[in-house]
Amino acid sequence: MTDAGNPLTPADDDSSQAGFDLGAGPSQAGAAYRVLARKYRPTSFDDLIGQDALVRTVSNAFETGRIPQAWILTGVRGVGKTTTARILARALNYELPDGSVKGPTIQMPQLGVHCQAIMESRHIDVLEMDAASHTGVDDVRQINDSVRYAPSSARYKVYIIDEVHMLSTAAFNAFLKTLEEPPEHAKFVFATTEIRKVPVTVLSRCQRFDLKRVEADVLMTHLGNIAKKEGVEVEPEALGIVARAAEGSVRDSLSLFDQAIAHAAGVVRADAVRQMLGLADRGRVIDLFESLARGDIASAFKEFRDQYDTGADPVVVLSDLAEFVNFVTRVKIVPATADNVAFGETERLRARDFAAKLSMRVLSRMWQMLLKGITEVQGATRPAAAAEMVLVRIAYVADLPTPDEAIRMLDQNGGGSPVVTGSAAPRGATSPQPSMQSSPPRGIVSGPRASAEPVARPQMIAPMADAQPAPPALKLNSFAELVALAGEKRDLIIKAALEADMRLVRMEDGRLEVALERNAARTLVNDLSRKLEQWTGRRWTVIVSNEAGQPTLRSQAQLQQNERERAAEADPRVQEVLARFPGAKVIEVRKLAPSLPDSDAMPDDLADGFDGDGDE
Repeated sequence: MTDAGNPLTPADDDSSQAGFDLGAGPSQAGAAYRVLARKYRPTSFDDLIGQDALVRTVSNAFETGRIPQAWILTGVRGVGKTTTARILARALNYELPDGSVKGPTIQMPQLGVHCQAIMESRHIDVLEMDAASHTGVDDVRQINDSVRYAPSSARYKVYIIDEVHMLSTAAFNAFLKTLEEPPEHAKFVFATTEIRKVPVTVLSRCQRFDLKRVEADVLMTHLGNIAKKEGVEVEPEALGIVARAAEGSVRDSLSLFDQAIAHAAGVVRADAVRQMLGLADRGRVIDLFESLARGDIASAFKEFRDQYDTGADPVVVLSDLAEFVNFVTRVKIVPATADNVAFGETERLRARDFAAKLSMRVLSRMWQMLLKGITEVQGATRPAAAAEMVLVRIAYVADLPTPDEAIRMLDQNGGGSPVVTGSAAPRGATSPQPSMQSSPPRGIVSGPRASAEPVARPQMIAPMADAQPAPPALKLNSFAELVALAGEKRDLIIKAALEADMRLVRMEDGRLEVALERNAARTLVNDLSRKLEQWTGRRWTVIVSNEAGQPTLRSQAQLQQNERERAAEADPRVQEVLARFPGAKVIEVRKLAPSLPDSDAMPDDLADGFDGDGDE
């Protein structure tokens, strides 16, 4: 836990108000260079971008006096969790030298007595702790011991704990009582990127705010304003590239923009930013997409190799291609998406054109194949070759019709072979390259069109006249044949039920009357009737009778087994063996060869192993 510095003196306060800019941080002559992420760190709620819900909630809470004892801020890295925690501490302790402000407020038009020290993390009553390096019970015990004492100069003691999810379980448990009933002068602000790792007992004691990712167009506006303050000339397309690469993180966008300014050493251009980030030229990615949509694999190969030779990573090329597929799909579903200024003018115009011509089937197929292809390329020993094979797969299925489209083609052609929307395979290098303006690309038109050389595909539906006659119904003459049929159909459940749960009363072809055991399934009769109809091709009537019926097949088999065992035990030779081995008994009698003749006709060496009935 850090206790950074002492409260401000009046002299420090006067000098800070003269030189502290809410937008750009302290400006001191001859000071060392500060990175943009620190120089333009927000110092008030007005400076926060993209977090309108949080600002509105906190504003209403301060106006009505409904201030909780603890907040927990969560979100991805760089969206402003720690900065928001410091702004909350400043708002809780905002106080002007003349004493005109009597309580917490979010309206902070000028620096107060404690503002600069709080924003610079050196106020004695605003204590910040990094839970990543202070994870134990002893660190939390220090907070529990100090929270009882009133603040030295501010209105509230504010404890800011960053990465709170890193605290140990024992430390969280030690925090619970203090967090539930803190003194009136103490407030807690937690920040974390892993909200799921925070115990529910802690979450229930805090007011939670989810800081969302900042939209790319909002980041572009923010970066443009900073560029004006820094006197840097930058292309709008370059701002869009940086904003998209930041993925909603304000800090990441400022760090990348800082790097882009240093890389350009002058005007920040889009090409320089792409080179810095290792991205492929967006226009060339769109040209590659167009070649794939036409099924022109030769042109796609050439474009990919040109990008690869200039240093583009195959994984990055496929990722950019997948991103453009996603953008075109979004434009097709919501046309207003193309108005997003975070994308270049050329990109938006061509995305509108593709969205109007490409079907959702083609776009979704390309997306899925690219997702799988990116994984394959990442694990391949030769990424460039693997990427080319991904492009081949995408080009070859560009005009592949779905089953319903193939059926419609058959119907429209009078039941003959369907006419496909292009050639059977992607065009090679010698084929003419059609333009997007002169003719639609392959896979783009939604219906069949005539071609110079229509390719005949096999008929998918056979004529009714060629249908084979239905096989004759199967006849069952005995219950044993029914059990054998269930075994042939590999329906072990029905076979076991026929053997163990049914007692045959009478059976005719198409009609079965049985008695059921007590443990038989309730649905057994219906299931058996349905199975018999499927197996024999005719309806069967299965009736449950009140008659006793024959014993179940399992009972009959057990009875025969018992009789064979008794016959074996009565055999003099078996009795002699049992007498020589006290405690021995006959466990099982197996019938090895029922078709063999009696033992009297056998040789003596074979007859020794069988009883009079042919049993062993």
